[in-house]
Amino acid sequence: MIDWTHPAKAALPGMTALRRAIHAEPELGLHNPRTAEKIMAALAGLPLEFRTGPSTTGIIATLKGPANGRTVLLRGDTDALPMPEETGLDFASTIPGAMHACGHDSHVAMLAGAARLLCERRESLAGSVMFMFQPGEEGHHGARYMLDDGLIDPLPDAAFALHIMPNAPWGVVGGRTGALLASNDKLRIVITGRGGHASMPHDALDPVPIACEIALALQTFVTRQISVFDPAVITIGQISAGTTDNVIPDTALLFGTMRTLSAATRLKLHDGLPRLAQGIAAAHGASATVEIIPGFPVTNCDGRAVALGEAVTKRLYGDDAWATLANPIMGAEDFAYVLEKVPGAMFFLGVAEQGADWRACCGLHSTHMHLDESAMARGAALHAAIAEQYLAHGFD
Repeated sequence: MIDWTHPAKAALPGMTALRRAIHAEPELGLHNPRTAEKIMAALAGLPLEFRTGPSTTGIIATLKGPANGRTVLLRGDTDALPMPEETGLDFASTIPGAMHACGHDSHVAMLAGAARLLCERRESLAGSVMFMFQPGEEGHHGARYMLDDGLIDPLPDAAFALHIMPNAPWGVVGGRTGALLASNDKLRIVITGRGGHASMPHDALDPVPIACEIALALQTFVTRQISVFDPAVITIGQISAGTTDNVIPDTALLFGTMRTLSAATRLKLHDGLPRLAQGIAAAHGASATVEIIPGFPVTNCDGRAVALGEAVTKRLYGDDAWATLANPIMGAEDFAYVLEKVPGAMFFLGVAEQGADWRACCGLHSTHMHLDESAMARGAALHAAIAEQYLAHGFD
């Protein structure tokens, strides 16, 4: 295996400049044109073939080695979050209400760095590498749109992604076989009663206590109908009703999120929650409409791909650089759409400041989130080494 660590360190200044330029101009959703321009500029002059599609500003850049062998996909997401930034960095967001608080700017920088490293060693590659620069990860289904647009057709033989973790030890790579991240669906319930004077609830049909009863019953549903060995999380993040203190409203709203670690449990929630909410409302003479807004599926990692990532990490950086995660994380990822079609894995890369108490670092989606940029060299090297290893030997 090529020693990718030294060329990755040499490429770090370019990765850092790219990351900071993207960080200063964050973009939301499926269309990130300024970010796409920065990516294309970073890849200019490399022997890559490009594909773009109508639904997003996503880019597939393909490097074809001299041998017509396997194809491996490496992915980095490009979009930011709709939130303010409070880091005080010199290159902080200049776009009000937008911030790269999930590290996608560093994902792009590491992937672009890996592209440059692999292009420099093109003649030694035993196949092709697809670099997937994907917008719309933050709830917008960007990976699904890129698949639907045919940008990844024909499908690669394997796919890998890296995601930074600011509250994990610097340089440590984490992964696990099976469910790594949860599915994520939204739940919206509207209870319709009959409004009236707050002093005479018997002449009205108050939807508020019915909404409260449903919110509690959802938790009972989870604990009594869902196996603890195949869990679910339901959180009602918003309850809203009424306009003032002395008026019973006509309707009450519950809005929340549903997370599962398997398609089977996800289906149980989709089937059971409408029945539960509508039954409770009907018992009180009211009605309930239930809308489940599908989000990302479960992110499932192939055991062979995880073993490859572990072996490559240990070979590059030693046994202490790898951590097998004991449990899944109940966050969600739209790289799951790729892993539904292609065997592969996602790994987490610790980017806490070297020497800092990583447990106290600001986590993902924090207005204060920051990272030790030196870890990006490790991420780029890992991308390149995984691609080289898979192309040469597959999952063997």
